[in-house]
Amino acid sequence: MRILHVDTGRELRGGQRQVLLLLNGLRAAGEECTLLARASSPLFESATEAGFPVYPVGLRTLRLHSRSADLVHAHDARAHTLAALSVRAPFVVSRRVAFPLKRSLLSQWKYRQASRFLAVSRFVAAELERAGLAQNKIDVVYDGVQDVTAAVWSPTHPAVALASHDPAKGRDLIAEAARLANISVTYSNDLPNDLTRASMFLYITRAEGLGSAALFAMAMGIPVIASDVGGLPEAVGFGEAGLVTANDAPKIAAAITRLREDSSLAQTLIEQGKKRVAECFTAQRMVENTFASYRRTLAV
Repeated sequence: MRILHVDTGRELRGGQRQVLLLLNGLRAAGEECTLLARASSPLFESATEAGFPVYPVGLRTLRLHSRSADLVHAHDARAHTLAALSVRAPFVVSRRVAFPLKRSLLSQWKYRQASRFLAVSRFVAAELERAGLAQNKIDVVYDGVQDVTAAVWSPTHPAVALASHDPAKGRDLIAEAARLANISVTYSNDLPNDLTRASMFLYITRAEGLGSAALFAMAMGIPVIASDVGGLPEAVGFGEAGLVTANDAPKIAAAITRLREDSSLAQTLIEQGKKRVAECFTAQRMVENTFASYRRTLAV
């Protein structure tokens, strides 16, 4: 199968990392993949280094390369717009965000053009259905995790959180909760390094499609405290593989204190987190489920 992937992201964030995992998995399975990405972006450079054919994304290049593709996969909202405007081949869209779809006529038109949607969680799939999309056009494809280094966990290590200043990500709540719980927090731009010596991972956010960073921490063996929003409870097994908390600083602080003072609970969450990732969130499972969605798209 010849698959054209389209991603317009400027950074190498969770979505772009999933694109790289997917490209590698599909190539290993013998599929032919081409990528259109923002020129000089980390994804463009990483995919080029990995030996994939990569071209600058735009209407002209998308129209040109889609002519020889069996299927086009748009990995973000802007890629979806470009595909709707220029692609004649069947195309699928990854939906990774938790916020509701816009109800404008233009948005409705755009969403009608896609052949299928790959929702990153059941929560996101439900949002697509609430917007009027047919259930039989939506597949849930969870993120995958691969090649993690096992952490050295200790309750004396600092808590770790993402170094994001996006107001939606809840850094203000983390700071206040950390003050109440009297702990230090490392705000990380390098999770693979900082999580190797962490007491917990705080994923506090006001909106989230799934939470690939939380999955990464779970795979490494770090207990997770996650907001009860979007697809995050789904990621941590609705409390079985991570503590789920309301977005309230005193409640977050209480969860931090509980985890810091109960090593038995921390060890249980560590083991359950690893188990949940192995059962639901491997890169192989993500690639297989994505390809199954491709086959359903082309069978219609």
